Parts: sequence; C-alpha cells; structure tokens
Amino acid sequence: MHAPSPMALLLIAIVVLVLFGRGKVSSLMGEVGKGITAFKKGVREGADEVERTADAATDRAAIAAERTADDLDAAAARARAEADRIQAEAEAAKAARTEAMRDVTPTDGNRP
Repeated sequence: MHAPSPMALLLIAIVVLVLFGRGKVSSLMGEVGKGITAFKKGVREGADEVERTADAATDRAAIAAERTADDLDAAAARARAEADRIQAEAEAAKAARTEAMRDVTPTDGNRP
C-alpha cells in the first residue's frame, strides 16, 4: 500500500478542521502531547528502575565475591596451619627415628 500524497493529507486536515472546529482539534492535539509526555516519562522511569536493579544486583554480586574471597583466604590460612603442623610432626618423627638409629657400636667400657 502506498502513502497518501501531501495534497491528500492537506485535504484530510481541512475536512477535520471543518467538521470538528479549531478548538476541538487544538484540545485533541494537547491531549496527544500530554500522552506522548507521559509515555516518555514512563520509559525514562522504567530505564531508571532497570538501572537501579542492575546496580543492586552488581552490588550483591560484589559482596558475595568479597565474602567468597574472605572464605578462601581463611581456608588457605587453615590449610597452611595444617601443613605446618604436619611438617612439624614429620620432623619430630624423623628426629625420633634418627635417635633410635644412633650408633650402637660398643665402646671399650661396654665390652664383655
């Protein structure tokens, strides 16, 4: 379907003015303008709400990541402490084994 020509649009505008009068058309255009303004305001508020929601979600994710990082640091510290404890036990066992395996060669005073 093709668009109406400029002459057809002018003719339609003149017929509308004649049928409804200038006051009625003016008030109708005012209402259309108010509707457009309300629509733009609603779109802007919706975009702001989406942005606030996204910011809140980002903040929650950052807090969760921070908590997770703290939890990981604490777990790493516990693991290091456990590793140090195990290392100390291993060194103590090695020292005990070395002590048990000390030289038992008889000396002159111990000979029968």
